[in-house]
Amino acid sequence: MKHRIVVLGAGYAGNHVAGTLARRLSPTDAGITVVNAEPDFVQRLRLHQLAAGQEIEAPPLTDVFAGTGVRLRLARVTAVDPERHAVALTGADGPAELGYDTLVYALGSHAADHGVPGVAEHAFDVAGRPSALRLRARLDDLEARAGGGKVLVVGDGLTGIETATEIAESRPGLPVTLVARGELAAPLSAGARGHLRRACERLGITVLEGTAVESVEATRVLCADGTALASDATVWTAGFAVAPVAAAAGLAVTGDGRIVVDRTMRSVSHPDVYAAGDCVHAVGDNGRPLPMSCASAGYTGAQAAAAIVGRLTGGPVPDRKLEYVGNHISLGRRDGILQMVDGDGRAKPGYTGGRKAARIKSGILAMSLWANAHPTFGLPRRRHRLAAAPVRPRPVDTPA
Repeated sequence: MKHRIVVLGAGYAGNHVAGTLARRLSPTDAGITVVNAEPDFVQRLRLHQLAAGQEIEAPPLTDVFAGTGVRLRLARVTAVDPERHAVALTGADGPAELGYDTLVYALGSHAADHGVPGVAEHAFDVAGRPSALRLRARLDDLEARAGGGKVLVVGDGLTGIETATEIAESRPGLPVTLVARGELAAPLSAGARGHLRRACERLGITVLEGTAVESVEATRVLCADGTALASDATVWTAGFAVAPVAAAAGLAVTGDGRIVVDRTMRSVSHPDVYAAGDCVHAVGDNGRPLPMSCASAGYTGAQAAAAIVGRLTGGPVPDRKLEYVGNHISLGRRDGILQMVDGDGRAKPGYTGGRKAARIKSGILAMSLWANAHPTFGLPRRRHRLAAAPVRPRPVDTPA
């Protein structure tokens, strides 16, 4: 019987793992299934552009995995049972169950509301394609009505900065306010912060610093100091959270629900489970947890795939680099910031800004899209046979 490898999620991490395993493992011994809720590959790094009104490519996953031997299952993951080695799914045809021998958990993250009242009911976000399209429709409505409307972006992390600047540039008729809990973009170098402030001024963005939002209503947000800020579209970009599926399954997780793994991305509590991307708590080379990012997805996904190949074939398990070197931030289509960090994750004094930074980020995004649309390209052609493994009782897969 084939060794069943199930990859949950077809984002930046899941795609890379599935493609690598398909190219490295013999299809005689291993069967690979990818489970994803959406039929297309989502360029999450560009969803702020989608919300602002631009078109971005979304390659169908059937095309992405065509000819690779990877089986695609369109369904939403509702539960994982690590004792029975089974995943509960719900798809177009109702609930189903999928058995596995090795599981790769790469379900990513979603917008975190941090328990702030009204966020779920009244705020928009750009953490997923459906929510980005919902924001886009709202901005279209505001532009179409007399007098337009005010856009309020809450959160001055990278997502908030990119969203505020993209909307301001693409929709100049809509006033944009960026709300920062502390100093605007405090983790960046002084020079990069100055560049960002000038970009906000150029784009007409109002920046409110030292402002904590306590609740969100349909037409305003209420702040801790008693201030009420009018808003016709509140965009919540105050961080990310992971689904409770891993915690509910009994996997060892951190307080925020991310899966605790060893250096090889293997669950410390369940050795048949690996994790990669935003949902993993992986300690980097600098001794700090890797941040949720596309770059981290690449590093953790590469390590997980290499470890799985090594262990299943009886070969070596490489120890790959787990580092974080910097941030690339778009400020609309013609401006940007490239901020490198040191070994402790602190911003280096220098930065690259302007059109050069924008071109660098555009190139990174283009390479990322191409790589994810061709997940087996450039990998070694040799497909390794699996070493003998103990046979365990297997749950029967039920159709979706």
